[in-house]
Amino acid sequence: MNILIVGSGARESAFIWKLSQSRKNINIFSINPNAGTQELSTPIYTQKEDLEFIKSKVVDLKIDMVLVGPEIPLIEGIQDYLKKDPITNNTAVIGPSKKGAQLEGSKDFAKNFMQKYNIPTAKYRSFSQTQIQDGLDYLETIKPPYVLKADGPAAGKGVLIIDNIIEAKTQLEEMLLGKFGESSKTVVVEEFLNGIEVSCFVLFDGKNYKVLPYAKDYKRIGENDTGLNTGGMGSVSPVPFLDKTLKQKIEDKIIKPTVEGIKNENIDYKGFIFIGLINVNNEPYVIEYNVRMGDPETQVVLSRLKNDFLDLLISCDNQTLDELEFEVDSNYFVNIVLASGGYPEKYEKGKVISGIESVEGSVIFHAGTLKKNDEVYTNGGRVLSVVSTAPNLKEALKKSYKTISKIQFQGKTFRKDIGFDL
Repeated sequence: MNILIVGSGARESAFIWKLSQSRKNINIFSINPNAGTQELSTPIYTQKEDLEFIKSKVVDLKIDMVLVGPEIPLIEGIQDYLKKDPITNNTAVIGPSKKGAQLEGSKDFAKNFMQKYNIPTAKYRSFSQTQIQDGLDYLETIKPPYVLKADGPAAGKGVLIIDNIIEAKTQLEEMLLGKFGESSKTVVVEEFLNGIEVSCFVLFDGKNYKVLPYAKDYKRIGENDTGLNTGGMGSVSPVPFLDKTLKQKIEDKIIKPTVEGIKNENIDYKGFIFIGLINVNNEPYVIEYNVRMGDPETQVVLSRLKNDFLDLLISCDNQTLDELEFEVDSNYFVNIVLASGGYPEKYEKGKVISGIESVEGSVIFHAGTLKKNDEVYTNGGRVLSVVSTAPNLKEALKKSYKTISKIQFQGKTFRKDIGFDL
């Protein structure tokens, strides 16, 4: 079976790592892979990774399945693009249609969807470029902190949480006037929910669904959740505070209405649903949807799954997920991200990474790395994910931090408090 992986970060490294363990005969191809994934897949290099290029590779390489990691190809409609062509319409695509991808591609669409299907979420209002004054007036009617969300994708930087109303008004105006380009021509202003966040992952085949292991991720660059938002600086699974009662509430109030809503809207959806949740006094609320697996959570979620990953993906495409049982490792898995100095703002690339070859007891997933002349270099903001496991959280963390001490590159940045709040 020929599988094409779209995306080249640590999430895709985890996909390829898990697929490479399959008992089935499988050929894995990856587009512009990093230094880690190029070792486990057949690389495809291109300067223009657009939908037309992806389709050409599907045809040339006789690809049976396309597994999409990042959001942009899904929002642009890769599933529709392949399915409408008679040459590629039999290729399995793990990811929703363009309509389904609006759950992530448009915060306003997602909020309206949640409201329509009575899915608990923060109160909100949306404002367009012609409604700047209305937005400024609305800020006067709500309590701080003020949550401003760019409607479209903004590489994890489109959500602002601001305590000061003057700053909130300034940022709202800047966003609506193009701070995040097209993505912030509409801005969602919502109430702040005070609680602890958790990541829920659902594999949905259009009829049936399976809930994957939950995870807790850490978005801020600094200890104690301070500083700027990032793509994610670490993750933990399982999540200690998630008991059976809270999980049942999540399933009844959020997961079931979400999948029933997708069906009711006649959305073609075979793939992952990420539900960003917040636990407020033991009541779950939805912060956001993503239409793919998350990073840095994928690295711990897939590590816990004992199933053959390819079996899950095939069942998803065949709409037979109801016939599968998930086997999940009960141990703790932690992921600590190593980032470039300066991230998530300006950072330098091209720093030599040493020590990876001496790592024992942890799994290293590459993200922003590049291999050249047998040396591995930094090539992005988030560079590596260090994943370790143990029967308890403290021991798993100890393993990852010990591994981190062996890996060196100029500007190495990481949080020293991952999991300490659990």
